[in-house]
Amino acid sequence: MLEDFRLRIFVTAARTGSYTATAKELGVSQPAVSQNISELEKTIGVKLFERTRSGMILTPKGKMFLEQAESILSSYRILSSSFVKPKSLLIRDVFLPSGKAFHPGAPAGEKRNILIERGRFVDLNVESYQEADKVIDAEGLAIAPSFFNTHNHAAMTLLRGYADDLPLQQWLQDYIWPYEDKLTLDDIREGSRIAIGEMLGSGTTFFNDMYFDIEQTIKAVDESGMRAAIGITVMENHSKAVEDSKKDFILNWSDPTNGRIQLVMAPHAIYTVGTNKLKRCAAFARKNGMRIHIHLSETRKEVEDCLKQYGMRPVEYLDSIGFLGKDVIAAHCVHVDEHEWSILARRGVSVTHCPCSNMKLGSGRFPYELALQSGARICLGTDGASSNNNLDMLEEMKFAALLAKTDGQPTLLPADEVFKWATKNGAEAFGLDAGEIAVGKLADAVLYDLGQSRMQPCHNLVSNLVYSADSSCVKKVICDGQLILDA
Repeated sequence: MLEDFRLRIFVTAARTGSYTATAKELGVSQPAVSQNISELEKTIGVKLFERTRSGMILTPKGKMFLEQAESILSSYRILSSSFVKPKSLLIRDVFLPSGKAFHPGAPAGEKRNILIERGRFVDLNVESYQEADKVIDAEGLAIAPSFFNTHNHAAMTLLRGYADDLPLQQWLQDYIWPYEDKLTLDDIREGSRIAIGEMLGSGTTFFNDMYFDIEQTIKAVDESGMRAAIGITVMENHSKAVEDSKKDFILNWSDPTNGRIQLVMAPHAIYTVGTNKLKRCAAFARKNGMRIHIHLSETRKEVEDCLKQYGMRPVEYLDSIGFLGKDVIAAHCVHVDEHEWSILARRGVSVTHCPCSNMKLGSGRFPYELALQSGARICLGTDGASSNNNLDMLEEMKFAALLAKTDGQPTLLPADEVFKWATKNGAEAFGLDAGEIAVGKLADAVLYDLGQSRMQPCHNLVSNLVYSADSSCVKKVICDGQLILDA
């Protein structure tokens, strides 16, 4: 039988022309190399090498056997990659940019060989011959943290282009909700798969979802290899039977992905969920160690209605009932005043900015100045495809950075800051040790094609990603140490 490792020794020796170099590259002794070559020659009855002054050279039969050996090893790799997840991954000759957004502490960008083991970066500067279960040739590619889309309704890809150019409440009540009532389980699963494909293709490895029939989205995430926070949507009109069913699902749920999915409580908004249910929802989430995801202060009407009903603005109202905390992710926060921003920062709430959706629905301009001054953690999200109409975080960064500058402050929200919103901040909001290319961090990353026209010249990679790049620049996507997209 031709053993895998013995063939690897032979192929390496044929490439290097040296038993010494082969031993060093494969991490074995030189006598072990010599012995394996001898055993291989006995097995096949052919002399493979001739020793010369310049080193070991292949015999004519050895050259013929090399072609077969390389073909066999290639088949082994295909078989292994199809059925066995690699525990280690080597990214060879990749450009690792400098700057805190990419690799904290790096003095300058340079080519590196990066080793990933068991889902985390373990070394950012190994030798090129480092052993790994899988190797990526990344010549001409740059590595950067992947994106964390912290507000989404994935299955709403099915409503892309449906009922555009309408005010939020009319859009929801007259078009979106009636359409959603007709969706089947198969529809939701397919809509989620479409969303996941689009997100992966533009460099996103995590999304925070709020929808219904969540088992279908969970299946799609499980198949994809990416991460997600799946929201248990809560509405005031849900009956007690529905509530009990959702509680039972949470208490008996087991993550099929071994850690890539987390469940979050998702009360829709203060105008669709009453005070008592909001309190119960928050209490249940905290008792069970779950995060909370809610729409907040998206429109002026929401603020005006809250003032009429409770005599307080939305953030003040939620704070008064004990809802706000470090476990809360609040989407939109367009109409939030300075006092409310101080509350959000003090309570440790993570705020998700959705610039494209806010502009398309006419919700208003996000108060960038107050948000940045407050010190609150700001993240980025696309919202659903029906109000965006895509799920491209590269585009979302650009719109956020440009919208911030429309009041005449070109230095407001620079590229480095908005990139952090889309990566590290989003990861932190969900307790994920990711969002940076650094030793010990979860290996969630994107490899970009530096030869793509939108990436040239590359004076500043983060600026190119924020202001110039699109999904055509994305070549490979890694999540949890696994290559899950190879374009």
